[in-house]
Amino acid sequence: MTRALVAGRKEPLSGELRSAVIFLHGYGANGADLLGLADPLAEHMPDTLFLAPDAPETCAGAPMGYQWFPIPWIDGSSEEESLAGLQHAADDLNAFLDGVMIDEDLLPEQVMIVGFSQGTMMALHVLPRREDPVAGIVAFSGRLLEPESLPEEAVSRPPVLLIHGDMDDVVPPQSLPQAAEALQQAGWKEVYAHIMKGTGHGIAPDGLQVALAFMRDRLGLG
Repeated sequence: MTRALVAGRKEPLSGELRSAVIFLHGYGANGADLLGLADPLAEHMPDTLFLAPDAPETCAGAPMGYQWFPIPWIDGSSEEESLAGLQHAADDLNAFLDGVMIDEDLLPEQVMIVGFSQGTMMALHVLPRREDPVAGIVAFSGRLLEPESLPEEAVSRPPVLLIHGDMDDVVPPQSLPQAAEALQQAGWKEVYAHIMKGTGHGIAPDGLQVALAFMRDRLGLG
């Protein structure tokens, strides 16, 4: 049984809905943590609805926040619990995405996914295993989980933009080239990368600018 994800939302600036951006937050945060990015993006994407769901579980490592799945080296969970949590959260996210497309009358190619850290891990795990490709995935400061299973399990290959700070001490910067190589080996034609110089585990202005250009291009906004 899936768990309903509660999402914050920012309506299209123009009042007309033509596309949606869905933010997936990191471990110990919440949807509101990323929904603030809608403010600088909205003026360049006026017909876009921004949604930011809270992950389905309260976070043992950060009791005020949420997690998509447990992380053993932070919260003491087992590898089995972490994997089960990932699979359960994938079901939840799939149900949420299906609901958004039905409720907002959107096609997959009108939907962009933006992940940060654990949210990026969710995006890169779930979206390739969905039948219809979304417009694209912006993957900030995360890594690709279970890369060895991707060639067999990927059924769609949406464009991916990988962005990482070169000073990240939470998720190692080498996670970016590792993900890029695994995606390309699994048949991806469109994999892009941007390194945020002097940036730790966060989103710098240059990374957001690159993400905006990618999103506008893939959503056909100019």
